[in-house]
Amino acid sequence: MSFLRCIIIFCLFVSGLCRAQERQQISIDYAPSLEKDAQRFPGGTILTRDKMDQVRISHNGVLMWCDRAIHYAKDNYIEAYGNVLIQQGDTIEMRSNFVDYSGKTEFAIASGDVILKDPSSTIYTDKLYFDRRVQEAYYRDSGRVEQDTTGTITSRIGRYYMEAKKYQFVDSVHLVNEKYTIDSQQLDFYSNSSNAYLFGPSTIVSKDSRIYCERGFYDTKRALGYFLKDAKLYYNNSIVEGDSLYFDRGRNYASAVNHIKVTDTLNKTVVRGHFAEIYRAQDSMYITKRAVVVGLQDNDSIYIHSDTIKVVGPPDSRITKAYYNAKIFKSNLAGKADSIHTDQATGITQLINLKRFSGAEAFGKKKDPVLWHIDNQMTGDTIVLVANPNTETLDSLKVFRNAFVVSKDSIGIGFNQIKGITLIGLFEDNALYQVDVIKNAESIYYMRNESGELIGIDVSKSGKIKMIFEKNAVEELIKIKQIGGKSYPEEEIEERDRILRGFIWRDDERPLSVEDLFKDDPELDLPIIKGLAPYSPQTEFFDENRINSIESAKPEEVKAREKEDEVKKPVQMPKDFFKNIRKSKNKPSTDTDNDF
Repeated sequence: MSFLRCIIIFCLFVSGLCRAQERQQISIDYAPSLEKDAQRFPGGTILTRDKMDQVRISHNGVLMWCDRAIHYAKDNYIEAYGNVLIQQGDTIEMRSNFVDYSGKTEFAIASGDVILKDPSSTIYTDKLYFDRRVQEAYYRDSGRVEQDTTGTITSRIGRYYMEAKKYQFVDSVHLVNEKYTIDSQQLDFYSNSSNAYLFGPSTIVSKDSRIYCERGFYDTKRALGYFLKDAKLYYNNSIVEGDSLYFDRGRNYASAVNHIKVTDTLNKTVVRGHFAEIYRAQDSMYITKRAVVVGLQDNDSIYIHSDTIKVVGPPDSRITKAYYNAKIFKSNLAGKADSIHTDQATGITQLINLKRFSGAEAFGKKKDPVLWHIDNQMTGDTIVLVANPNTETLDSLKVFRNAFVVSKDSIGIGFNQIKGITLIGLFEDNALYQVDVIKNAESIYYMRNESGELIGIDVSKSGKIKMIFEKNAVEELIKIKQIGGKSYPEEEIEERDRILRGFIWRDDERPLSVEDLFKDDPELDLPIIKGLAPYSPQTEFFDENRINSIESAKPEEVKAREKEDEVKKPVQMPKDFFKNIRKSKNKPSTDTDNDF
């Protein structure tokens, strides 16, 4: 390469570098009046608008208009006053009363009635930091954002990531629109998708529902969301809790996963499980995975457990259906069946073998409904409990088809037994005081004297058998229309003759506590909840080094002037400066009457 060619390349490089440096300098495009005031603004040039046009300034793709500016060319710095307008491309527009701007750092601080607009939202605050290098704007002392599709959001701290179209609000966040409000510790909002991410204690309130969580996602456009950590949904006199909640307000649908609790505050019931679906429009709920419904009573709550539980109907007439290995438990009563149905309005509870009605009787007697009351076991094709809907106390008991009552002999190893077509039991103060076995009644009864000595085993057949209970024990047994029978000494009756046809003792199935309801359940394998990262309060929400960079970029003259003033005050122009000035209709700023 020739020496001349090297010289030419070097000159071109230096020329390009100089032009690049020139592009970094703030350019004064239009300034009708330029003056110096070495005493007030040493090192600065005062730029002032005329009757028709504002001062116009440009720098690296940004245009600025103002009524007056102090330009420090040496430090590449500008102070703009009065009706300041900054435009970046055709998307970002910022208005304020005052702007500090450094060409070195491309950092602007706007103050006084600041308004920043993009195509879909507007920020209102008193002081806004605008970092052009990373395309971020933020406020630190309260602001408001009006979003076209979502509503109005206020917070103490706010940050706008322009390229990502993301807002981040922190501290006292409040979102309002015509359909709902959101309050949160931190809310991240994406303008393009209208998706909001909630961190810290947060609530979403609408006309007919309220949601609480400490981590969550909400699609503000479609009104649906996913909520974690202490998540709760309040609606229709119900509270839904779970490790995670999904709620679609438009579909009136909710689902919950892991450690679910649904509280019906009106009917005093609680439903628990590990997966639930709620259809509010249909007044229905589906819950599974160790599902249990608890009827809260003052003295004695009742528990119903099964593989799956469905609750349907309006609040004042709920119907609960528990099916597949259903169990019921209260202090003096327990039961088991393939399915258990309860009707709140009528107070009727049914224990049913669903397979019996399908014709597939493959489960045998172990699937037949069974009810235990104190020491008595009752079985049959269907068992019905009737309670008073108002007092919630038991009124009666009915067993339809193949009714069978069994109790252990109080001392020996035998069993007292009564069977028939139908059984009717009567309660008083939730205690069984009378049982009638009707039609084709058969009995085997161990008779003992007052000393407890066995005096015989009674075997009989009757049209009807009545048992009278006192203190939860059979006090009297009455046979009506006895067909035949005999009392035998113990040694005269064979073991096989001491059992009625259809007898089965199911005491090993009886739940003796609430925990026993779950002892036959398969091992529980709960899914791992994956979602949003745990909330962590912002400790470095702002890059203080970046904020301080504008301070270091300030001319020493400006620093000295600001040091003299405890509070920085905008430069005031003479009040008659714009007197009788005709305003231009085609300029960005139309307000020239304010002091600045």
